[in-house]
Amino acid sequence: MLNGIKIVEIAGIGPGPFCAMHLADLGADVIVVERSDVAAGGKNLVANPLNRGKRSVVADLKTPEGRETVLKLVESADALIEGMRPGVMERLGLGPQECQNRNPGLVYGRMTGWGQNGPMASAAGHDNNYIALSGALHHCGNAGEAPSSPITLIGDIGGGALYLTIGLLAGIFGARQSGKGSVVDAAIVDGTAHMMQLMMYLEGKGLLREQRGKSMHDGSHFYGTYRCADDHYISLGSLEPQFYAVLLEKLGLQDDPNFTRQWDMSGWPKQRALLAELFASHKRDHWCELLEGTDVCFAPVLSPREASQHRHMSERNVYFERDGLLQAHPAPRFDGQVVTPGAISSPGADTAQILAALANNDLAKVWHL
Repeated sequence: MLNGIKIVEIAGIGPGPFCAMHLADLGADVIVVERSDVAAGGKNLVANPLNRGKRSVVADLKTPEGRETVLKLVESADALIEGMRPGVMERLGLGPQECQNRNPGLVYGRMTGWGQNGPMASAAGHDNNYIALSGALHHCGNAGEAPSSPITLIGDIGGGALYLTIGLLAGIFGARQSGKGSVVDAAIVDGTAHMMQLMMYLEGKGLLREQRGKSMHDGSHFYGTYRCADDHYISLGSLEPQFYAVLLEKLGLQDDPNFTRQWDMSGWPKQRALLAELFASHKRDHWCELLEGTDVCFAPVLSPREASQHRHMSERNVYFERDGLLQAHPAPRFDGQVVTPGAISSPGADTAQILAALANNDLAKVWHL
């Protein structure tokens, strides 16, 4: 779907490479500029699935030759992705001004945790720090316990990579209309705060409280996870009354007075304890056989490896294995087609070809034209 879109990625970690991979998955032509010390790792490097579908060139950005390689690439690119701390690319002579002097229509994508400005812009940080400051971490976890960081999905990927992706695509769309590029400031604190809009709507309805463990999503008995007899877990999401009624019927609790008042929050702790005891009395497979595929709003809690073998995920061909790694197929799908992404590139594998093409100004060999 993105055939003809040309992206230069300055190699980094986390959300920037994920964004570039996502664009490559959807058909964009991505060239990643790697450091020479990374490429020197050779056979000792672990294959990085975030580099699938990309081509790789090595350049030392601290040298005039390395900087010129990047500037030559951006001359014919639609966008650049970088994830340095604010000011680093400017000090290298590769900031937005220098790049857009070469290509006024370039969309310059900047991926950071704190953003390009503000008192903390230059400080180090990681996913859990960013979502802590934005408010997104506050409701993750159980009452009376420390908040539990949901790995890097909310921050690095949700509020970071995916917001940079939509920002770049919007910028490219605008540049093709106006001929003028833009600078996309994709900050994880911004994206994760924006993702909280639905939760803030629930706060207005009285369904989200400041104290963790007292709200619909983290304190009710009908929405959450439960341990089974085999130490596996299942999830419930029986929010709507009609789905809650199916849950009670399936569990044989439709006439139990303890469960008649679904939205009486004062009864939630007892109701949750009763369901915890019930679910702990059988293995996960028992509850899957009873509840899966019904309107209870139910699913087992699976590891990625388990998920790849589940009948629903398997039929939809969500996961695949290649290069010794479990990977997920590109998403979303268009016209129902499952796209097989490109192979994982080795750092520096395309350096000679790309540098020769740049020297000859042969854009057809620089990009997939």
